[in-house]
Amino acid sequence: MATEGTFVQLAVPKFDGHYDHWAILMENFLRSKEYWVLVENGILAAAEGATGAQKKNIEEQKLKDLKAKNYLFQALDQTILETILNKDTTQSIWDSMKRKYHGTTRVKRAQLQAIRKEFETLQMKAG
Repeated sequence: MATEGTFVQLAVPKFDGHYDHWAILMENFLRSKEYWVLVENGILAAAEGATGAQKKNIEEQKLKDLKAKNYLFQALDQTILETILNKDTTQSIWDSMKRKYHGTTRVKRAQLQAIRKEFETLQMKAG
């Protein structure tokens, strides 16, 4: 039972290879932290002649993006992070994950077939 002044930290959903399930959990997690807008819209670019308030808003968005990226980095295994080429923004990481792991059964079967073929053609090197 929670008492007054107690804070419960939500656990970051770990990616276990089941993208669709993880994406739902992670989206909900990022929405609860108010970071989901960064996945949907990205960070606004500073226009020439931007006012001080606009620049401050962009800097606040960059800080929020760093926090959201931190959650994504916690959710992903090192081997998966190494396959993501563009880790600049939360939106780019999310899009990379979606492209790589989201797909229909047919696409997954084609990927599996390609991996099987690659495995079958591997040969032991001398030594």
